[in-house]
Amino acid sequence: MTEKEPSRAAGACVLAILAGVAVTAMFAASPAAGVLTLWTVGTITLWRSVRRTANPAPPPPPERGCDTKPQFTVVEDRPGHCTIHWQKEANDA
Repeated sequence: MTEKEPSRAAGACVLAILAGVAVTAMFAASPAAGVLTLWTVGTITLWRSVRRTANPAPPPPPERGCDTKPQFTVVEDRPGHCTIHWQKEANDA
């Protein structure tokens, strides 16, 4: 018979109980220290959460000189009918 792995919820419950005991002990020692500790932990947790979920700035567009040619041209073969001709860049050759 295979052994079951302990669930993550069980580990989270143990950590929550340990944190509650630590906060209770901090408030029993000094109410001011307990409040300061809760504010500090809350601020750090919020800061880390925002840093993790914030979107980074997009990368800058690639540098292209002013003398570059367009990548395609549109040619009107007959009225109402256009054809797009793609051009290879010098780098692609």
